[in-house]
Amino acid sequence: MADPMTDTAPAPGGFRKLSRLGLAIAVTGALIQLVLAVYYLAMAHSPSPHDLPVGVVGSAEQQAQAKQLEKDGQFKVESYDDAEALQQAIRERDAYGGVAFQGSTPTLYVASAASPSVANLFRAQYTKVYQQQVQEQVQALTTAGKPVPVTTLAALTTPPPVTDVVPLPEDDSAGSSLGFVIQALCLGGSIASLALGRLRGLVDRSALRGLGHAALLVLYAVASAGVALLAMALFGVGDGADHVTLFLGLALISLAVTASTAAVVALVGPAGSLIGGLYFTVGLIISGSSIAPEMLPKAGHTVGQLLPPGAGATVARDAMYFPDAATGGAFAVLFVYAGLGLAVILFCNAAANRTRFTRVLNREPAVTE
Repeated sequence: MADPMTDTAPAPGGFRKLSRLGLAIAVTGALIQLVLAVYYLAMAHSPSPHDLPVGVVGSAEQQAQAKQLEKDGQFKVESYDDAEALQQAIRERDAYGGVAFQGSTPTLYVASAASPSVANLFRAQYTKVYQQQVQEQVQALTTAGKPVPVTTLAALTTPPPVTDVVPLPEDDSAGSSLGFVIQALCLGGSIASLALGRLRGLVDRSALRGLGHAALLVLYAVASAGVALLAMALFGVGDGADHVTLFLGLALISLAVTASTAAVVALVGPAGSLIGGLYFTVGLIISGSSIAPEMLPKAGHTVGQLLPPGAGATVARDAMYFPDAATGGAFAVLFVYAGLGLAVILFCNAAANRTRFTRVLNREPAVTE
C-alpha cells in the first residue's frame, strides 16, 4: 500500500521551483519596466531643441543677432532674402519657422502641421522677446521725459503678428492623428508578422513557399494602407493630402515592419518576432510622429529616422501637409527594410529547398545499392 506521505513528498520541491520561476518572471518584468521607463523619460520627459532649423529675414545686423541662437546648439539659423523665400523653406520643411523683420513690425512664421509644440514654442519665445523690446522702448521714452505713443502702449497688450504657413486642419487641431496612425500600423504589422509566421510552419520551406510568404506580406501591406486611409477619412484626417503618395507611404511602412520582422524570424527563429515589439515600444517614441525629431536628443533623432516608424512618420506627414518637401531619404529607409526583408525571406526558403534537394541526391546511390 502506498504511503500518502511518500506520494506527496515531491510537492514542496515543485512549489519551490514554481516560486523561483514566478520570482524570475517578476524580476524580469520589473527590469523591463525600469529600462523602458528610463528610456521613455530620457527621450521625452523634457523635449528641447537640438539644431532646430529656423529662418530669418532682415538686415545684416539682425541676421547676425539671430545667429547668436546657434551658440548653445538649440537652433540652426538660416538667412533668407525675403518673407516669401522663408515661407517656401517652411513648406519644404527646411525650416520649422522664422522671423521676417521687413517693415515696421516683425512677423513670425510657423508651421503647426510640422509640430504644434514647436510652433507654440516659437510663439511663446517670440511674444516674450517682442514685448520686452516694446517695454524697453517705453522705459527709454519715459526716462527721457517724452510722451509714449498710443501705438507703443497698445503693442504691450496686442500679440505680435504670427502667420501659420502650414496650419493643422480643424479635424486634427491637436496634431495627434499621425502618431495614432503610425502606432496602429506598427502594432498591426507586428501582429500580422506573428500570424503569418504561424502559417508558414504548416508548409516545408521551399522557393514556392518563400514567394507565397512574400506575396502575403505585400498583400497585407496594401490592405493595411487601405484600412488606414479609410479610418482617417472617417474623421476627416488627411483630406487635403497627396493620397497616392500617402497610400504608397502607408503601405511601405507596413511592409517595412512586417518584412523585416519576418526576415529576422527566418534567420534566428521565433525569438526574431521581438523585433516587431521593439518597433512598437522603442521606435515609436523617437519616430517624430508625436515629438518633432529635432526636439529629441540627437541620438534619438538619428536612430529614430533610421527605423520604419520614424521614416514612415516623415513620409506620412509630408504627404499630408508638406507636398513640397523632399522625402527621398525617408522613402529610401523604408525601401531598404522592405526590400532586404523580402530578399531574406526568399533566400532562406530557397536555400532550405536546395539543401534538402542536395541531401536527397546524396542518399540516392545508397538507396539504389
